[in-house]
Amino acid sequence: MVNLADGEWHRLHPASPLLRGGLVFLAVLGFVIANLRERLIDIFLTIFAPGTGEQVDDEYTGWRQDWANDPVGGIVSNGLVGWALLGLAVVIIAVIVGFWLSWRMHTFRVTHEAVEVRSGILFRSHRSARLDRIQGINVNRPLFARLFGTAKLEVSVAGQSANVQLAYLGSALADALRADVLRLASGARAERTQGRPAMPGETLPAASEAQSGAAEAQAGAAETQPGAAPTEAPAVTRTPPVTARAGALVTQRVDEFLAPELDPDLAPPESVVHLPLGRVVGSTLLGGSTMWGIILVAIIVVGVTTRQVWVLFSFVPAAIGLVSYTWSRITRSLRYSIAGTPDGVRIGHGLLSTANQTIPPGRVHAIEATQWVFWRPFGWWSVRINVAGQSISASGDAAQRTVVLPVGTAADVHRVLALLLPDAAADVEPLVDAGLIGRGGAGGFSTTPRRAAWLRPFSWRRIGLAAASGVAVIRRGALVRSLSLVPLARMQSVALSVGPVERALDLATLRLHTVTGPVTAVLPVADRSEATALFEHLSHEAVERAASDTSHHWGAAATSPVIATEPATATATATEPATAIATGPATESSPHGTEPGRVG
Repeated sequence: MVNLADGEWHRLHPASPLLRGGLVFLAVLGFVIANLRERLIDIFLTIFAPGTGEQVDDEYTGWRQDWANDPVGGIVSNGLVGWALLGLAVVIIAVIVGFWLSWRMHTFRVTHEAVEVRSGILFRSHRSARLDRIQGINVNRPLFARLFGTAKLEVSVAGQSANVQLAYLGSALADALRADVLRLASGARAERTQGRPAMPGETLPAASEAQSGAAEAQAGAAETQPGAAPTEAPAVTRTPPVTARAGALVTQRVDEFLAPELDPDLAPPESVVHLPLGRVVGSTLLGGSTMWGIILVAIIVVGVTTRQVWVLFSFVPAAIGLVSYTWSRITRSLRYSIAGTPDGVRIGHGLLSTANQTIPPGRVHAIEATQWVFWRPFGWWSVRINVAGQSISASGDAAQRTVVLPVGTAADVHRVLALLLPDAAADVEPLVDAGLIGRGGAGGFSTTPRRAAWLRPFSWRRIGLAAASGVAVIRRGALVRSLSLVPLARMQSVALSVGPVERALDLATLRLHTVTGPVTAVLPVADRSEATALFEHLSHEAVERAASDTSHHWGAAATSPVIATEPATATATATEPATAIATGPATESSPHGTEPGRVG
């Protein structure tokens, strides 16, 4: 297998231009053919069935003056068929040449510092993703791309629109490149030679010694055997016939379609969480979109019974979109798998079009387990995360990446949290059960005074905060229960605010700021004195945790202990200016000061 992380420039799969832009070209061609099919049928009938020529001749008069609605008729009637075919050939050749130049000029390389991509024919672009800012690596295999045995690799980087895509690579090459990039991003600069195959032109040390020893033994045996016959030349390898190669290719594609999303060579063969089909369908139908579906159906029924035609044009498209959204939610949760790997948490999903992502250690800034009121009788929960570079307003695949558990039980939540917070899982686990369904001071959570019921009449008993092993845990919500967990080492700042109504009730709001994402860690109401104490405690502990955190260089400890201590020293120095805390109605403290690149 080719080593794509050798620092040299490489090209993508030859079918990449077709997979990126060729589908649009084919769609346009199909649209043109569908709209001109009647004229094309008449032309072919004239050629292959001369008896119908008179009927076609009667339509020539209309063809001559109808270029806008019938260009094929105008071309035929004016004797421009040859020029039209020539123009079509020129267009096809231009498209092929453009695809070839696009593939030729699109190159990438992986160095010890960054992943770089160069592209463009007339206007060149050069994108670079620093390895120390990588938040995760996603491998997507759309249905059409899987037919070619290719995959799209996307490197998620901290920052808006900073991701780097490699579309498309061979499926096996994409998996190998992901492993190499994660190894380099982990801080482990030494090659992992044990247990990996040799690359072309590369000889591993152990293999080199074994091969030289075997060669010397064979040479000595040949010299000690008198009259030994000369070694026969190796047989010439014959190329298998085309049918055999085609059958092997089809078999390979079928195996890829049926293969599990978690590669046993790259991740544990068993997923930590299994999602039954009934739970996936039931949770989707009982989700928040169900209420909108009921409302839309009621409006459409009323509109049809009262003969209000405008209702059909206004709300039927919305109903179709809602059904499409529901179906996509179900299909994306099929074949779901999650497991821990040495390079982070590996999450996969999808049936025909599959996708998986690997989240390295130290990249999760916040976690939230939520329970919709309709899920409560079944004990179902959903888990989302905040990762730098993923916005709350993102749609499609980007939004799906923030969901690490579509629907699961409380036991599944425990398993997922153990993967996302491996260093603090044992200490945080007792807080999880009390945070999911508990109230009051159960489990060591802070209590909310009864006067908070004026602001939170239904959920004030559930609101509370607890901390263990550098993780702040906040619970809240009545209609939608929520449990938020924020590793203090990656918290961006903490804010204490007191509004006029809260001041009158001697209450306050505490907010833990993280990178932008779907998770918001807020303690809506708390006793003002207790909130102030929590503010001081969290701000100081966040500085200490950030100074000693080395999880973002998870592979450096195994290769060089010095590398693991460097980030801690730099962080401690950078956080000194953050000790000054402002006072007033709204107070905010940042444990990281102005440290550059902290969101990574």
